[in-house]
Amino acid sequence: MSEFSKLSRRKFILTAGASAMGSLLLKGCLGNPPEPGNSTQAQTTPGAAPAANISPEQAPETTKVKLGYIPIVEAAPFIIAQEKGFFAKYGMTGVELSKQASWGSMRDNTEIGSVGGGVDGGQYQMPMPHLITEGLITKGNQKIPMYVLAQLITHGNGIAIASKHLGKGLEVKMDKAKAFFDGLKSAKTPFTAAYTFAQVNQDFWIRYWLAGNGIDPDTEVKLIPVPSAQTVANMKTGTMDAFSTGDPWPYRIVKDKIGFISALTAEIWKNHPEEYFALRGDWVDKNPKATKALLKGIMEAQQWLDNFDNRKEASEILGGRNYFNLPAEILAEPFQGKYDMGDGRIIDDKSMASYYWKDEKGSVSYPYKSHDLWFITESVRWGFLPESTLANAKTLIDKVNREDIWREAAKEAGISAADIPTSTSRGVEEFFDGVKFDPENPTAYLQQLKIKKVKA
Repeated sequence: MSEFSKLSRRKFILTAGASAMGSLLLKGCLGNPPEPGNSTQAQTTPGAAPAANISPEQAPETTKVKLGYIPIVEAAPFIIAQEKGFFAKYGMTGVELSKQASWGSMRDNTEIGSVGGGVDGGQYQMPMPHLITEGLITKGNQKIPMYVLAQLITHGNGIAIASKHLGKGLEVKMDKAKAFFDGLKSAKTPFTAAYTFAQVNQDFWIRYWLAGNGIDPDTEVKLIPVPSAQTVANMKTGTMDAFSTGDPWPYRIVKDKIGFISALTAEIWKNHPEEYFALRGDWVDKNPKATKALLKGIMEAQQWLDNFDNRKEASEILGGRNYFNLPAEILAEPFQGKYDMGDGRIIDDKSMASYYWKDEKGSVSYPYKSHDLWFITESVRWGFLPESTLANAKTLIDKVNREDIWREAAKEAGISAADIPTSTSRGVEEFFDGVKFDPENPTAYLQQLKIKKVKA
């Protein structure tokens, strides 16, 4: 086993254990996943989209696929594509949506595939598909090729803080953060913050927020993995000071008067990439036309979701018992860009809402390779991957990111040329602390950062 593999696998052992414990704790919690082996098969609603006139050249090789998802707003394109008949419209009449207990479960079920009772793919934090492809987080370091096919959403995440810390200046930018965190550490009650899975999106968001405010997440706070559906329970018991996860959980914490939202990820990095649709490479290679049919259904769902007039209905669908199992109003306001932050601040700005198809910077659905590079570079920043990874990053990204399939599906679906990006890079990205990421020079990004594990 390479040092590269040993490093990443060792760091993930903790996550696997936490995921297993989280699955046990989930029983009886709001928004429960089903018991293992019981997946949720959604039914299309009355008035769903009519079946498309599918040409023989585009007819899918199979109508069946099993997609895993976590009950957070990133999963909305799958659920809406199922409920509104967009999957069926393109011939995918046998899509099964399987609610997962945790991200550890999603990884494990991806490993075994649907033939073994798992899933063919679905919703992933980044760079999970790349890590699975390289065998860095799989049992026995087995390499399971994955293809990233679309971005599902931008925004829709936040960092929630326990109510006991109200009034202590915990916001996006924190002038007195160092003294606050130092005080907790010296009192031997270090600030404990949770994310849903190690070394991916929601771990990165809280790390970036802390480091951007001068707090080293590895030495000045305690970071732990906890499944998203366990957020409310852990906040209530006082075992967590903060949680980085997707809606509806941060807003649910505010509405239940358990805590407040210190920062939306839309404030940390406006129009940032969030979670992705990916499939096992062997499934795609065997079913290329079915893959494009799935993509067409997802694209149509993403466009439907970006019509804000549809968001009330979307909240009701997602909040249903089969999916998130919570009151629709918990989803409805954030879907409109309205956030009661719980500390006296009110955000009412549609540009801060979740977007699924297009945002201020252009396409959301298209999987930019430059964003894959940021996730890999950030992994290097925190020592999750060795610095040498950057030299081979392009090769790995080209192997995993199949934006070419997205383009083919978009053209077949009649998507306007104006909505199909002409470059695999979205260009320079800027964060709340003024740091910029130029995908043409990731090393320069690392050099700007004051808090990091890498020596660059």
